[in-house]
Amino acid sequence: MHTSELRADLLDADFTVDRLQGLWGPVADAALARDNPVPARRALAGREHPAAVLARLFLLGDALDSAQIDRALPRTGAAGLRARGLLGPDGRALVEVRPYSAVDATGVVNWWVVSDHGEMVRRGPLSADHVLGVGGASLTLAGLVPTSPARRVLDLGTGSGVQALHARRSAASVVATDLSDRALRLAALTLELSGVDNVELRHGDMLTPVAGERFDRIVSNPPFVITPRERGVDVLEYRDGGRVGDGIVEELVRALPDHLEPGGTAHLLGNWEYPAGTDGLDRVRAWVEAAGLDAWVIERDRQDAAEYAETWLRDGGVRTASETFEALAEAWLDDFAARGVTHVGFGYLTLRRPANTSAPRLRRFERVATAAPSGTSGLGDAIAAGFAAHDQIAALDDVAFARMHATVAPDVTEERHFWPGAEHPTVMRLVQGTGLGRVVDLDTGLGAVVGACDGELPMGVIVAAVADLLDVDAGALAAEVLPRMRELAVVGMITLADHRE
Repeated sequence: MHTSELRADLLDADFTVDRLQGLWGPVADAALARDNPVPARRALAGREHPAAVLARLFLLGDALDSAQIDRALPRTGAAGLRARGLLGPDGRALVEVRPYSAVDATGVVNWWVVSDHGEMVRRGPLSADHVLGVGGASLTLAGLVPTSPARRVLDLGTGSGVQALHARRSAASVVATDLSDRALRLAALTLELSGVDNVELRHGDMLTPVAGERFDRIVSNPPFVITPRERGVDVLEYRDGGRVGDGIVEELVRALPDHLEPGGTAHLLGNWEYPAGTDGLDRVRAWVEAAGLDAWVIERDRQDAAEYAETWLRDGGVRTASETFEALAEAWLDDFAARGVTHVGFGYLTLRRPANTSAPRLRRFERVATAAPSGTSGLGDAIAAGFAAHDQIAALDDVAFARMHATVAPDVTEERHFWPGAEHPTVMRLVQGTGLGRVVDLDTGLGAVVGACDGELPMGVIVAAVADLLDVDAGALAAEVLPRMRELAVVGMITLADHRE
């Protein structure tokens, strides 16, 4: 069987996200997201549409007879799947082939991602060489990557190839690496079935396969899960990089300058330990400063040591009410206790090798607990715009900054809250509709200045007019408002232009 034949069969079967959602409906779709296959299996029962048959085979793990498979995949057939090691003798698929749809600046695209079956189908602990498919982490990371063009992109730890698919949409060429031979085989099939070329697959640990090379962009969900380094604790290749504690994230951050072009960026998921009395983000800051990078690091969640262990034991398919779970939880907590770790933070890292080493640095380390309006979709572009805004204004003093013209971003609205019958609001705030969905409290002065920012007048003129209106000192108001306007620019709530250009 040639892969092109299977690709043609999948296309003819209309084996796509939209087709499947139409076949099984929203209730079954939501149930599958919770690892419950029953509603989908009931919806597909007795349906011979090729997409329905393929969903039962590749997604639900049903055993099908060869005749059913031959009708759904006329070029490939059951024999072709067996020849490629994709179908077992019992008529069950040995891998998951999942339709995957994405929308970016160039439009809608439909791909197929090949991976191992998850716990819903396997019904037991994952194997050491398990290869993850499309999941929450891969979708999160895809949203953190900007869509602007890049010459060369590195997908470090490609797994089933999801990030390589996305990267190739904006990059002339992509190098995708993984320590797992099995992951590289499945990633190759993902790329072939999806019709994506110019992706070079390489085997090796972390940055070893690209020694001496530099990239415009590096994308990675590294195997950062903190795992006890002791006998009896199973290692899952897709999530365990073999280091102690959060060492793999530190190692990667410190090594990035040698692999990024000047001005190049890295977009990572990661976690970091909180030893007793230490702020985890301060530890990340130390790594960044040692590497000489610009950084925007967002901590999205923090778990205590016990919760962290529980999360990743369940992720590996270990059932809570079992002796195995309790023994492994003990090992995890012993490992944390040995380093005095009480909590672990998780989040996103956007890092940049400065193009101009004498320019002011952007280093933001923040905690954002609330969910963004659209998840991480588009967040990479929003953060890239924040870097650009910083570069635009960081070297300007307040006089030069005040000459710029500001416009409120189109996704930003103003909320005002009143006590019943009150003439004046008790609360005013700006609300961001995209990006991180920030909410910024306003006082009267800042609210009046922002409200007048339509791009027509320099900010300094607006500040002076508001000061006159409020009968306050213009210099004092400028000293109060302009730093906050700088912040609004970096987080994307206003845009700036210099009309002298």
